[in-house]
Amino acid sequence: MLTAIVRALKPGGRLVFVEFRAGDASVPIKALHTMSEAQVRREAAVHALAWVKTARELPWQPTPSFFRKP
Repeated sequence: MLTAIVRALKPGGRLVFVEFRAGDASVPIKALHTMSEAQVRREAAVHALAWVKTARELPWQPTPSFFRKP
């Protein structure tokens, strides 16, 4: 799915991952459905997306992680 999304992005297009924080018992979701920031970055790197920033304002999602298509 991510391959198709990246292919649809224009050069310079942005993609934001918003994932529930892995490893935090206070997050009310099964661990299977969480990702760490490192996992998100690895996923994006496979598709040659450049990391822009990670927002940390949300209580359970440290990862809105922002990426840009070169």
